[in-house]
Amino acid sequence: MKLTINGAEVEAREGQNVLEAALDAGIYIPHLCKHPDLEAVGGCRLCMVEIEGQDEPVCACKTQVAEGMVVNTTGEQAERVRKLAMELILATHPADCTGCPKYGKCELQSMYQYLGVSPARWRTKSRPVATDESNPLITHMFTRCIRCGRCVRACRELRGAGVLDYQRTEDGIRIGTDGSVSLQEAGCRFCGACIEVCPTGSIVDTLDMFDENKSYADNVVPCRSGCPAHVDIPRYLRHIRNGEYTRAAAVVREKVPFPESLGDICVHSCQDACKRNELNGTPVSVCRLKRAAAVRDAGDWKANVRHEPLSGKSVAVVGAGPAGLTAALYCAEKGHKVVVFEANEKVGGQMRYGIPAYRLPDATVDAEVATILEIAQGDDAEPRIEPRIELRCGERIADPKALLDQGFDAVLVAVGTHDGTVLPMPGHDLEGVLRNTDFLKAARMGSAPDLTGKRVVVLGGGNVAYDCARTAVRLGAASVDVACLEAQDAMTSTPEERAEAAEEGVVLHDAYAFTSINETEDGSGKVGSMTIHKIERFYFDENHRAVTELLDGGEKTIDADCVIFAVGQKPEGTAQMGLELTHGPYIVADTEGKTSVEGIWSAGDCVTGTKSVIAAIAAGRTCASAIDRALGGDGNINEELTEHDAPEQWIGRVPEGFYDDAVQPEFVDAQTRKDNFDTFECPYTDHEATCEASRCLQCDLRLTISMPRLWNEY
Repeated sequence: MKLTINGAEVEAREGQNVLEAALDAGIYIPHLCKHPDLEAVGGCRLCMVEIEGQDEPVCACKTQVAEGMVVNTTGEQAERVRKLAMELILATHPADCTGCPKYGKCELQSMYQYLGVSPARWRTKSRPVATDESNPLITHMFTRCIRCGRCVRACRELRGAGVLDYQRTEDGIRIGTDGSVSLQEAGCRFCGACIEVCPTGSIVDTLDMFDENKSYADNVVPCRSGCPAHVDIPRYLRHIRNGEYTRAAAVVREKVPFPESLGDICVHSCQDACKRNELNGTPVSVCRLKRAAAVRDAGDWKANVRHEPLSGKSVAVVGAGPAGLTAALYCAEKGHKVVVFEANEKVGGQMRYGIPAYRLPDATVDAEVATILEIAQGDDAEPRIEPRIELRCGERIADPKALLDQGFDAVLVAVGTHDGTVLPMPGHDLEGVLRNTDFLKAARMGSAPDLTGKRVVVLGGGNVAYDCARTAVRLGAASVDVACLEAQDAMTSTPEERAEAAEEGVVLHDAYAFTSINETEDGSGKVGSMTIHKIERFYFDENHRAVTELLDGGEKTIDADCVIFAVGQKPEGTAQMGLELTHGPYIVADTEGKTSVEGIWSAGDCVTGTKSVIAAIAAGRTCASAIDRALGGDGNINEELTEHDAPEQWIGRVPEGFYDDAVQPEFVDAQTRKDNFDTFECPYTDHEATCEASRCLQCDLRLTISMPRLWNEY
């Protein structure tokens, strides 16, 4: 259908209103109550236009187009009505635009500038209404509200929650909840739709919630941006909520090849970023839900794995930990032949040799490595065809540059940090002093020292220290103590780890300096006790040197037969590799993993220091992309392993349990679990997984709401 707007012929769809037709044609008409995702109500009177044959201006948003219609958006009568409407809106609106969170992005500000009006003719002193900051995540600045009703309609029409409505108060008509109860009491889903559609700075995210250094999308969906690999968490949680576990696993596998392992041992920085921490203090159990999906994965996604033609290029990967295997997979999918060299007897790196079996069983690592080899091969699975990934275990590579000389087109060094640190303190060389890396590896290989009836002290406050402590418990130690420099609230170990260890009998001594490891009284050359000293104050001086002030009389001696250092670990053999190194033996690499030697990249803990499996995976992805580009590819390693469905906008009222704390799975009791290395946390049941996934706020739905264009964008 055709009509004329301001002398220009415009094509319009049947059923469109004049406002929509004009905006689609790039002709701007002011409007506030109309939003691209909401039905028009004609309340603001800013979209008035003149139509040939009609005596009075009409609302463009409430007038349907007709064949041959002639519209004038700039007529004198329409302009007069518009300006009057805008002046009345501005009359009681705060004038401090620069102090508004939406300054520069405010639709109201844009429109009064377009219309060239001011509130001078009608200015009245607005009645101050206190800003409502009582709700988590959302702040309501009532004095900036223009009562356009967008938030009410978004809550009702887009989300189906119906929490907001017009309320008559002593301060006049305003938007709020029935009875002025809290949003939580009213059944708010905290989806943020009201924030997205508000044309002013009336409804906003809680101030100081957003990080100015992050994009808007990263701030809106903090769990996804908080994950080093940027797994699309809200997307896979929706699949779990719908019972679609294989599709959920596919979403995870679009970014990481170790979903079940991560479900067991991930440091879950995504949960630290989850907005539910602000709502009721307990985030969605993203990690456990990842495991719930992984253990139910039927593998249908395998048919969608990227499998590009062979490139004729070859890549050597030194180290078969999470970083190396991740990079190997994506390089192989891009068509490059990959040979992985691993010094140990089996692949897995720290996942196999640095994490106790009760947290991550060998069977899980083996299964996920087998899947990597399978999907990397793809259609080349015939026996006569050379595998795209070749594993060479028991081969230590001392000089990665030699691999380039052997004909490899690129080399990735991902050797991890397998060299534990021993502090040079009195008694560090006594018999019975162990390093975390040696101890944990020996335990995984079945060759751990006999700790039956022994007294064990672990030095360190991270998760590795607790891995050592809880392993010692399972090896029959009579007592296990953990001592660390940090106060408990500053320890890097997770509260869950400390709580579970305490249940198993591990005793914590936090905020203690390590004084000496003492020999037995008979001079046997063996450990007899450990002396520690309470710290009164710990800080860094102006030269960034650590200063420890000890408490007078705070010395304590703990009987011990074995002391395990868990105070850090570093890479092995990097000093002889001919690569530029930074502090200690860590490899210098740029943001894409490139080292000082052309053709050699590096990723994971040997670059960053010991971090986490998910961080190593993310680094492996980055290097795989960079290596592919260097070998003539486009560097695109992204995959869509399951169809990317548009999320349902209608989420309805809060489900039962929405405001509850996280669902807890079944645990084996401490007395039973501490005698063996079996896993003790059961995966979520179907019901538990559904309930927990339903606690997600679905923050990403905000990004599906259309962003209105300001007049200067037309």
